[in-house]
Amino acid sequence: MNEFQQKIIFIGENMKKCIWFLFLCGCGFTPMFSESNTDIYVPVISGINGIELRNALNTKFGGQKESTAPYKLAVTLNEPQTKYKALEPTGAATWQEIKLTANYVLSAGDKTISTGTESASESYTFVRYLVAANASYNNAVTNTITVLADKIGTRAIADVSKHEREMAKK
Repeated sequence: MNEFQQKIIFIGENMKKCIWFLFLCGCGFTPMFSESNTDIYVPVISGINGIELRNALNTKFGGQKESTAPYKLAVTLNEPQTKYKALEPTGAATWQEIKLTANYVLSAGDKTISTGTESASESYTFVRYLVAANASYNNAVTNTITVLADKIGTRAIADVSKHEREMAKK
């Protein structure tokens, strides 16, 4: 393939991108997370992990909101479940999995918009040394909370967006 043909292919690929961009702009497409400050209040979630989950959700929604916000996301976080993943011939575990599950209810005033359950898990190295084992466990819990907040937050933002579109039609 000569240099001229390569330039034609390069221009053609860029033209496809430009056409898609113009099409999306013309149809009213707006990215879900484009500088939007979702007005969702997250009440206190019990437990230390609940504090971390609430902070992560508030960050995802653009900061902590007042309790008078039009939307409320009530979350119940279950205790972490730990499961042994890898066992040596001696019976000692070398890997464990931490799993967190949360139930949530998204409401607008007295009307429930959506409910659901989300789970997230992560495996971590389980070692004999207490400090290292605690550090691995804490890191796994932190990562799991981040994933859980992303899952719940994304669903809540999508449901709020859908609800607002439906209300605008009425």
